[in-house]
Amino acid sequence: MFQDRLDAGRQLATKLFAYADRDDVLVLAIPRGGVPVAFEVAAALSAPLDILLVRKLGVPGQRELGMGAIASGGIRVLNRRLIEELGIPERQVGETIAREEAELQRCEQLYRGVRARVPVQGKVVILIDDGIATGSSMLAAIDALRTLQPKKIVVAVPVASSHADHEMKRTADEFVCVLQPQWFFAIGEFYRNFVQAEDSEVRALLERAAGWPAAEHERQKRGVA
Repeated sequence: MFQDRLDAGRQLATKLFAYADRDDVLVLAIPRGGVPVAFEVAAALSAPLDILLVRKLGVPGQRELGMGAIASGGIRVLNRRLIEELGIPERQVGETIAREEAELQRCEQLYRGVRARVPVQGKVVILIDDGIATGSSMLAAIDALRTLQPKKIVVAVPVASSHADHEMKRTADEFVCVLQPQWFFAIGEFYRNFVQAEDSEVRALLERAAGWPAAEHERQKRGVA
């Protein structure tokens, strides 16, 4: 059980120290929940922090159930088997994609502002979220990253389902996870505080990380405010 996302990030960082103080490492967070987790990891590793936006495509009327996902760069992952099993019309699939693409573009502007993306090509990318349930969003993120030619993709999360564990080990170059419970119903059950991260918090953490000098990284690692 994690106290909150920041605590989860600190615990996750202990499993990633092999990547500390390297100039070829980049930490990428999936907003919103992945940003506080990744912030702590990036601080511990003295690595730059950036975001990769991914939007889950919820089934109409059951938005918590994902029928796929989209990511920055026009990437789409659709669970065609689920769409066919539920008889979801293509019109509704298209409407869902259009709505989520609009939100993705809004978030890109809100979180990143005028800052350019950190280059991914040739880097070891540590891709972080606050947990993985079905894995559809993370699979979309991995597909998006592959097009940017990183040297290695390390998926790292505080908690994941057994299904996600299998999918990540099959798809990513490396998978790192703190908790892999036998019984998994929702990511939030493994956090004492799982209040949704606000846009303002996400932007503030990213702006803070963008201006980190070496001394700030050192203060973060020592737990000094």
